[in-house]
Amino acid sequence: MSSASDLSRSHEYLSFRSSVPLRKIVVDVDGTKGWKVYDSNPKTVKCPLICLAPASGTADVFFKQILGLAAKGYRVISAEAPVYWNVKEWCDGFRKLLDYMELDKVHLFGASLGGFLAQKFAEVNAHCPRVVSLVLCNTFTDTSVFSYTDSVAVFWILPSLVLKKMVMGNFETEKVDGEIIEAIDFMVERLESLTQPELASRLTMNCASCYIQPQKICHLPITIMDVFDEYALSNAVREEMYKCYPNAKLAHLKSGGNFPYLSRSAEVNLHLQIHLRQFEGTEYAATDRKRV
Repeated sequence: MSSASDLSRSHEYLSFRSSVPLRKIVVDVDGTKGWKVYDSNPKTVKCPLICLAPASGTADVFFKQILGLAAKGYRVISAEAPVYWNVKEWCDGFRKLLDYMELDKVHLFGASLGGFLAQKFAEVNAHCPRVVSLVLCNTFTDTSVFSYTDSVAVFWILPSLVLKKMVMGNFETEKVDGEIIEAIDFMVERLESLTQPELASRLTMNCASCYIQPQKICHLPITIMDVFDEYALSNAVREEMYKCYPNAKLAHLKSGGNFPYLSRSAEVNLHLQIHLRQFEGTEYAATDRKRV
């Protein structure tokens, strides 16, 4: 593998790794399955923001959110699931993780597959709500937008190289600036670090036939975060998101590519703060107000 990407050698990333410990939390009977969790800032905050990565990402892809928002008193957690082969398993595992961490209510920030799973978790638990609000970045409401639904049954036996190529096809974009290139390099590095079962299981969830029932969650405070340059999903997918959540607030970024939380972190962090500000002074505050 080539030398480390610029971002993973950056002072900011190294400071994140040295200041925020990576925890492995086992919640399933199968003791080999552990969630990887970065948890910043005051544990007194009982309704934190939890970040959920895309299929190609690991928990550290949100390091700029964790550092930037923690400095303002927010508690931000990034959670990476072990191998789950379907959405129900993932939702059960995530619920157990929240129970283990003693978090009754959370705000979710999900990108791509992470955004889909955030919506699904909110929907599945609508009868006993755990999700206070959602921020959905470059994401979708129906897996049929991916053209792999027919071949999804064989993902589990495909070699890593084939699976990685499928994902990398979405990374390529024409008009990019230095920060987007840095973000792509960093994400390629993360993708390379995934095992075959990790990647196969995520792509299976990403592409197996499944859709959100927005009527069950559209009453929640939702912010839809979009970039207006090239990224992996089409305009039709974006329009469908708007239709499903007509009352959502829209956070538009002029550019940022597939991974704006890395390439446009200051803008993304600002939109996250604007979204979370509505809960300040309530039991659902994601911040220790004394420090904001």
